[in-house]
Amino acid sequence: MPYRAPLKDFRFLFDKIVGLDKVAATDRYAEATPDVVDQILTEAGRMCEEVLAPLNWPGDRNPARLENGVVRTSPGFDEGYKAISEGGWVGMASDPEYGGMGLPMTVATAVNEMMSAACLSLQLCPMLSQGQIEALEHHASDELKALYLPKLTSGEWSGTMNLTEPQAGSDVGALRTKAEPNGDGTYKISGQKIYITWGDADFLPNVVHLVLARLPDAAPGTKGISLFLVPKFLPTEDGQPGERNGLRVVSLEEKMGIHGSPTAVMEYDNAKGWLVGTEHKGMAAMFTMMNNARLGVGVQGIGVGERAYQHALAYALDRTQGKAGGSGTIVEHADVRRMLTHMKADLFAARSISLMNAVAIDMATATGEASWKARAALLTPITKAFGTDVGNAVAHEGVQVHGGMGFVEETGAAQFSRDARITPIYEGTNGIQAMDLVARKMMDGGEAAFALIDELEKTAEAARSTHEDLAQKVWDAIQALRETTEWLVDQDMQSRFAGAVPYLRGFARVLGGVTHLKAAVEGESGRKALATFYIDRLLPEHEAHFAHARGGDEGLYLLTLDDLAAA
Repeated sequence: MPYRAPLKDFRFLFDKIVGLDKVAATDRYAEATPDVVDQILTEAGRMCEEVLAPLNWPGDRNPARLENGVVRTSPGFDEGYKAISEGGWVGMASDPEYGGMGLPMTVATAVNEMMSAACLSLQLCPMLSQGQIEALEHHASDELKALYLPKLTSGEWSGTMNLTEPQAGSDVGALRTKAEPNGDGTYKISGQKIYITWGDADFLPNVVHLVLARLPDAAPGTKGISLFLVPKFLPTEDGQPGERNGLRVVSLEEKMGIHGSPTAVMEYDNAKGWLVGTEHKGMAAMFTMMNNARLGVGVQGIGVGERAYQHALAYALDRTQGKAGGSGTIVEHADVRRMLTHMKADLFAARSISLMNAVAIDMATATGEASWKARAALLTPITKAFGTDVGNAVAHEGVQVHGGMGFVEETGAAQFSRDARITPIYEGTNGIQAMDLVARKMMDGGEAAFALIDELEKTAEAARSTHEDLAQKVWDAIQALRETTEWLVDQDMQSRFAGAVPYLRGFARVLGGVTHLKAAVEGESGRKALATFYIDRLLPEHEAHFAHARGGDEGLYLLTLDDLAAA
């Protein structure tokens, strides 16, 4: 089944749901006119359909491999990456001073979703570079910016993120990688990092690693971590790759999915590096990259889900079985129709939330207003967790639509499920996203959340004149969100954490209900039909999620460890 970029959905969302016009009205993004945005979407969609999508299956069948110290990439990935870099898609949202397009993050997010749907394994390479570019733009010295940003922005070189170590996963503060001053402004970096996405590739002349490490006088925990830029090849005076640095790929992980993406174990042995930002403030700089990546990973989940949905729909339209309906194909069966409609409704909700998030980022960048920064921060963990949960659920359901053939690799349905499974795990597990939402993002006493809830109420109220029944159901769900948020901010952290995941899921369900309601008001009959399905059948899940959240930690530890282990 060929991939088709969902350009109609993006245009509708930009124009009617998320308000891209607000972004284009700012001085910063005045060039993002509707005509320009439409041209960009069209060109990116064409590349994804014609160049990247055909690489997805070969990348799964022919994984990246380590051969005599060289990372050999999947067939066609070199040409696919060339299309991405030469099209300027790596630096879409990057600073024009260093060769970027300077486009809104909202537009870049749409393009990243399409690239993820087309070939997630390959899209991971430019996504990591995009995060590194943003981190360097905000925290690097002028000298580092001038040398590295043009190469990264053009896609000539790629970037990675090095946090995790064998003993330090989510607990980043436990890392042991060392950095020692050389006395000339550079540092010797030594240690091992794991799970390094696109740690190397045979078609890249240089790979630039951002590495978290400890200086000799570092304090314990995250407060003692610094960030360093460590290239594979040390640039010469004219900026070309020169002497090989003291780092290497030890091995590549054999993974459940994303086989075309080389996931490396990296070893640093007195590798030469440069400090990014200030000493012992590495986590602040890395979080700039991680927040970018969390939005990107949420979109990856949506992209894989979209590809899985299209694949399942095509199969259902073609597979003949039974006598349901007039066509005799399984798409006429009630349960198959339920699965497909559920998939489409959830994808629309998740896509809407991701673009709301991106608009908030753009408005914060363009205006500097604290309220937009708070909105962007609030929506980031929701985007990441809900987008990847939806991607997994849709890919899982896609296998089910295929029936027994979904369990057979040659249909391709299983690959989407295997590929999507990583997205709720990396860049901070979805449990960590939920904890971030109820802790760090509620340090303001819920002010940002209540400001968003106020806006959701206004949307529901405005829809009453034309869609009273749907608007009332959404209004009731918003009130449940408000009441649960009021309860949450009065709890201690243990109670918040115990109900964090269901709270985030309920929050996302309500956001999805509001965006579907707006679509029913603004769109044609098909939009209303999809909104009615979501609001009547999926939105009620918020009640169970919020009831679970309000349970806090009461009774959570009544089951002893012996009870848990009992057969």
